[in-house]
Amino acid sequence: MWFALLIVGVSSCSSNQPMQREARQAVEDMFAPRYSIVFVIHGDGDYLYHDANGGEHNANEEALAGARRVALQNPHAEVFIFHQQPSTHFLFFFPRHDGEFSYYQNGRLIITESYWRDMEGSHLNSELQLYHDFHVKTPADGVRMFLYYGHEIPEFDGTGYDASRSDRKFTVQDLATGLERFNDQSAKFDLLVLSTCFGGTPYTIATLGPSARYIIASPDNLHLSYFDAHSLERLDQQLRNDDVSAYVESFAHHAFDRLTADIQTAVSVAVYDVNRVQGFLRSVREHYGMTLNTLSGNAQSPLVNNSRCDCADLQAYSLPTMSEGVKVFYRPARFGRATKKQEHSGWECWRERNLQGATLQTQKSNAR
Repeated sequence: MWFALLIVGVSSCSSNQPMQREARQAVEDMFAPRYSIVFVIHGDGDYLYHDANGGEHNANEEALAGARRVALQNPHAEVFIFHQQPSTHFLFFFPRHDGEFSYYQNGRLIITESYWRDMEGSHLNSELQLYHDFHVKTPADGVRMFLYYGHEIPEFDGTGYDASRSDRKFTVQDLATGLERFNDQSAKFDLLVLSTCFGGTPYTIATLGPSARYIIASPDNLHLSYFDAHSLERLDQQLRNDDVSAYVESFAHHAFDRLTADIQTAVSVAVYDVNRVQGFLRSVREHYGMTLNTLSGNAQSPLVNNSRCDCADLQAYSLPTMSEGVKVFYRPARFGRATKKQEHSGWECWRERNLQGATLQTQKSNAR
């Protein structure tokens, strides 16, 4: 009798395994997230600010809270949240984890855990591993988004991007390398959001463009490096007609409205249609590359610090193709000399008169 029951039991288990796998796969397919959103929030730096009433706020913590709201308000999305934190030690000797990861699926928190960020570089290797461990393949007509919150990402050098790790480098090229691996063999991200200062340079858009269909960035200073993420909530309603282009513009417009309501300095938010801006980028690639070569050789020169300007102010960039594929939301500052600037091209460059001075300084140094 026991033998017969054992046979029945074994038979039952082995015969049901394929059915269980098929059933599980059917459930996964049925509830496969239609939207996939990745947040990388850099918190290893000074993000503290004060409001008009003197209250203290931490911009990266507020971005984190916004990302969590997005995750909970999307019943048809998977959301990855990577919060990059300062390196700290317990009892001065034992290092603590410097990253926190959360994964949400269909509006529910699945897991939260601490992790070690890549100690050798900043190519998002640790984040990539966690992403591939949990990512559920989105449908062919699904929408994928990547949002980076942080300080201005350097176009060269990148030393000391993390306040707690002066040896760690992070550049636009490092982010591009990470994005390529996030995409792996799948389609591009439909939207890349750079919530940083000076994200709209020809080099930045050209370098990150191969990984995204649309990029939203601020070509100028971005107050607190913060784009409001409320537009990402309830994507099943926001993207009901699957019109990604219209949604991207709506996201940028909403972020612009929130910024202009809160601050008095200049506000610029631009949408770049990656395919359509290629003509302009090809036209200026050589000139901008020469500019970066000059800068990289004079990184310590005070003449090149913060010497940014609208590319439209420079003759080499003022081309007929400059506005092709770019939608710009701009409001001038409410005070100071900047009030005279009433529009922005959406492209940010380095001031060439300062670069000439930097080059001259290098030539004098080499002659000594």
